[in-house]
Amino acid sequence: MSGAGASRRAFLVRASASAGGALVLSLGAAGCGQGRPATAANRRAGFSPSAWLTITPDDQIFFYLDRVEMGQGTMTSHAALVAEELEVDPARLRVEHAPADRRYDNPAEDLGFQITGGSTSVRTSWQPLRLAGACAREMLVAAAAEKWRAPAGECRAEGGAVVHGPSGRRERYGALAALAARQPVPDRPRLKDPREFRYIGRALPRLDARAKVDGSGVYGIDVKRPGMLSAVVLRAPSLGAKLEGFDAAEARAQPGVVGVVRVSTGVAVVAQSHWRAQRAAALVRARWSPGPLGGLDSDRLRAQYRERARSPAKAVRDDGDAASALARGAKAVEAFYEVPYLAHATMEPMNCTAHVRGRSVEVWAPTQSPGLLREAVRKLTGFDEEAIDVHTTLLGGGFGRRLAQDYAVEAVEVARHFDAPVKVVWSREDDTRHDFYRPLTVNLLRGAVDARGEVSAWLHRIVAQSIVSQVGKDWVAAIAPGGVPQSLKALLGRGASGLYGKNVLTDPSSVEAASDFAYALPNVRVEYAAVEPGVPVGFWRAVGNSENGFVVESFLDELAHAGRQDPYELRRALLAGAPRHRAVLELAARKAGWGSPLPRGSGRGIAQVKSFGSYCAQVVEASVEGGRVKVDRVVCAIDCGLVVNPDIVRAQVEGAVAFGLSAALHQQITFRAGLAAEGNFHQYPLLRMNEMPRVDVHLVDSREPPSGVGEVGLPPVAPALANAIFAATGRRLRSLPLAPALAREAG
Repeated sequence: MSGAGASRRAFLVRASASAGGALVLSLGAAGCGQGRPATAANRRAGFSPSAWLTITPDDQIFFYLDRVEMGQGTMTSHAALVAEELEVDPARLRVEHAPADRRYDNPAEDLGFQITGGSTSVRTSWQPLRLAGACAREMLVAAAAEKWRAPAGECRAEGGAVVHGPSGRRERYGALAALAARQPVPDRPRLKDPREFRYIGRALPRLDARAKVDGSGVYGIDVKRPGMLSAVVLRAPSLGAKLEGFDAAEARAQPGVVGVVRVSTGVAVVAQSHWRAQRAAALVRARWSPGPLGGLDSDRLRAQYRERARSPAKAVRDDGDAASALARGAKAVEAFYEVPYLAHATMEPMNCTAHVRGRSVEVWAPTQSPGLLREAVRKLTGFDEEAIDVHTTLLGGGFGRRLAQDYAVEAVEVARHFDAPVKVVWSREDDTRHDFYRPLTVNLLRGAVDARGEVSAWLHRIVAQSIVSQVGKDWVAAIAPGGVPQSLKALLGRGASGLYGKNVLTDPSSVEAASDFAYALPNVRVEYAAVEPGVPVGFWRAVGNSENGFVVESFLDELAHAGRQDPYELRRALLAGAPRHRAVLELAARKAGWGSPLPRGSGRGIAQVKSFGSYCAQVVEASVEGGRVKVDRVVCAIDCGLVVNPDIVRAQVEGAVAFGLSAALHQQITFRAGLAAEGNFHQYPLLRMNEMPRVDVHLVDSREPPSGVGEVGLPPVAPALANAIFAATGRRLRSLPLAPALAREAG
């Protein structure tokens, strides 16, 4: 990182000049790259090849963001990475979402293809984007040196221009673009030492803020196209229900209705406006058969999971001899922990606009993965990848929901029936009741403490659905090169899904934060039983860390009290060999005043979870009166490596705390007769403004490469809150959400 470079084997910069004289830099995320199809910005510049970075003769700098902006700040953080090495103020960059293109796929990433999820954006773009900026800088300097017939060592990049030191001559980047495009590609461009950073590490203003404030920013739901129609889909009344038939005569007769068509998800009513489509859809009389999930019931499902948890399962971690240690322990503790299904509840409900023209299709979507979307549309239509044009909009929240592409496929399916763009917008009830939910899990835990009060044994048995078994078949197809036959993609996808579904391969998202915790316990056994009730599940913010973090950190608290130990001191001792875990734990405890007195009826709880390469500890202060809990303060300490933008990191942690408290206190999806009982926010509450606590975020100063942020602040909040409630009341709550459980116990 300090003055380091990369050879051609690590990256490829392609410089090409056009009639317009623009400099285009294309850096392959996986180590090498080619040009990609021209964007609108490239066409305006008057040339065809394009990449992440374009400098035009009129001195405009375009940055094409291959990640998406869903509130987490990628437009700002990623622009800062490239601008730092390019020696230009990030505010100068014109940031646009990049199209779906396999050249952004990166086998070195955790997720491996063009996608925004898993808190990977900065940590996987950190090196490539800096290299892109550094290479551009050196080529511009070389161009200036050639133009002035001066040694390159006398020239430097500064503020969007190249300056000749001895003479003071100065030339803007745009004027050098054509000549820079003809310079040899530097083999090892120098990267700045962190001590030289001007933009990285600073709280730069958000580049997307103005557009979001003045309304010029375009979310998926804002898309407007000439001649656009609107569609509302009448969906199944329960999971897996089958459409037997429908009567749409009355709907078709309504003003503005242009068609009613059957699609795989139900009946689509298409009209000249969303309001007209919605009113007409209410008049469709559909007949449904219940399907195999018509009897799905959450209470019965939890009972089945509990029964399964009483039998041994596949070991995913087995240190020492937990069974013998449990039998020898001076004091044994056994507990069931449960977490419910959860919906994503993004503020912007699912929506997509599609326009099918012959053997091509254009899609405008708020998607977390343009690559997955394009593959899903290709699978539906059979069109060539090059004939599928994906325009990524701003996202009104993602949280993993927009990794699934069902809403986009549905829009394309509807649009195939009409010679016009069609926008499909889901209702809030559709969004909640037809989600890909965070899985329900039941956990059996057994622990023992010895005569000295030290934890001597730990057994954790997890019963849960595998997310990877459901999404695997689609992801395999997206990762596979475009030339791989569809039949082979399907075969590989089914094979991968089957292996995870049968637990031949363990789904890492089901056991994270449970099988890999850093506590130095002598005897640990973690088991996982994969079950498949048929409920659609998907990645939810922080994924398994959000569930297992609650279970592990709550049960460790139980064992601390069973052994008459302070919960913080126990954790601190068990993390003696894990310095980054221990550092955030100590920082959070110190800043929260751990051990200082609180008013009667109040308590402090502590928890720490490593996730997505980062370390986060939290102390929650909560007060309980009767059956009601109030969260007063959350103190967070986070080590996410080198911080690119501290304001964005703090905002992400604060948002994660709010999101996590909503789930911890209030949220659950319960099924009755195959239908989610919760449909809108009065049944699936978000944290209200008056419930939001004070949140103090403390960042560890680190020189390690950046790691994840967007999800890291969520896993510790639920266990820290549950532990605070115990400290205040002596009541141990082992199931989420906590507010109704506390009210029931108080009643």
